[in-house]
Amino acid sequence: MIFVTGNSNKLEEAKRYLKPLGMEVEQMMIDGSIPELIEPQFDDLEKIAIFKADQAIAMIPESEKSDCAILVEDSGLFIDSLNGFPGSYSSFVFRKIGVDGILRLMSGKSMKGCEYRAVSVLVIGGRTIIAKGICRGNISEEISGTGGFGYDPIFIPEDSDGRTFAQMTKEEKSSISHRGKSLKALCEAISSPSM
Repeated sequence: MIFVTGNSNKLEEAKRYLKPLGMEVEQMMIDGSIPELIEPQFDDLEKIAIFKADQAIAMIPESEKSDCAILVEDSGLFIDSLNGFPGSYSSFVFRKIGVDGILRLMSGKSMKGCEYRAVSVLVIGGRTIIAKGICRGNISEEISGTGGFGYDPIFIPEDSDGRTFAQMTKEEKSSISHRGKSLKALCEAISSPSM
């Protein structure tokens, strides 16, 4: 299985979920480099993931297409009081204003509810399988923890003891995260008798 990502954390999490199914997960490389994909500007994570999967498939030589499965995952942080911002633009917004910028936007807001959403798209044997995962939580008052990546230092999941994702071990985070749920649903779809 070829995972289209430049994020080593996402790659590690996918390997953890898919290896028990007997699937070897490799990072997509073209001539030894991670390919540059066009980042579409859609409000919908599923559309973005499918668009990226189509791009990746187009990069694989015809002779190799029947032997591989392409995995693409896209995720975002959707904050209730900001009308779902940054949402599908989370990566861009993180690069521009980071977690500090989100905390400034949330300053004075009493409603801190939000959710991480993930969509995993797997193209295998001419079929496209789509799986989703959601992790509800709250934006913290301050940056806490050094683990994880992205918005993890300010995201406190509801299914936790009050720690942010960045304060958890990789295993703890993965067991309740949006990406973990998405990959788990993907695993269930792959191993179902109809597959």
